[in-house]
Amino acid sequence: MKRRTLFISGAVALGAVAAGAWQFGGNSSATDAAAAQLRREALVRMHSPALGRAEAPVQLVEFFDPACETCAQFYPLVKKMAAAHREEIRLVLRYAPFHPGSDQVVKALEASRRQGKFWQALEALLESQPQWVIQHRAQPDLIWQPLARAGLDVERLKVDMQSPEVARIVAQDVADSNTLNVSATPEYFVNGRPLPSFGYDQLRTLVDEELAIAERRKAG
Repeated sequence: MKRRTLFISGAVALGAVAAGAWQFGGNSSATDAAAAQLRREALVRMHSPALGRAEAPVQLVEFFDPACETCAQFYPLVKKMAAAHREEIRLVLRYAPFHPGSDQVVKALEASRRQGKFWQALEALLESQPQWVIQHRAQPDLIWQPLARAGLDVERLKVDMQSPEVARIVAQDVADSNTLNVSATPEYFVNGRPLPSFGYDQLRTLVDEELAIAERRKAG
């Protein structure tokens, strides 16, 4: 798939795909309610890596591919945004391995959690991305050196990433990305709201709107 091009200030690169209404036959309110519930469940799972308080009023969900160039460009910006509102924003990451070969990289990343080094592994992979992504195709055999430098036990990682539980988690994220019509990465949802169009300014605006709503509720 084509990677998105980063537009930090204003230009819209790609229209984000809304989490459109599902129809299971008919337009009854019960059907609509069931579809809405399915979308809510698909946003976050118990296994999803997250930063921030579980009770934070703003939940920022990102579907990402570690082989995605724009994901690597956006990561420090999103991390900085969340850090600036440490009490108000919870960042949740979901896997969407769209690039060829990226499914194996995602499994290694998920397995890094068993060593308590998910965030170290993620940042190592994003920083070294040009070394192991060649012509938009992930080369899993080239990720081990960056991960070793980040302090991962590579041999253990190679074993853990083959576990059925890791496969189940990745499969669930892929299924949820399909439920939410995610077709490109990174894709963001802010308190369940998709971006109206893709871009950092659009993401910042949506987050600010939800922060303002949370502040008004807090005030009373």
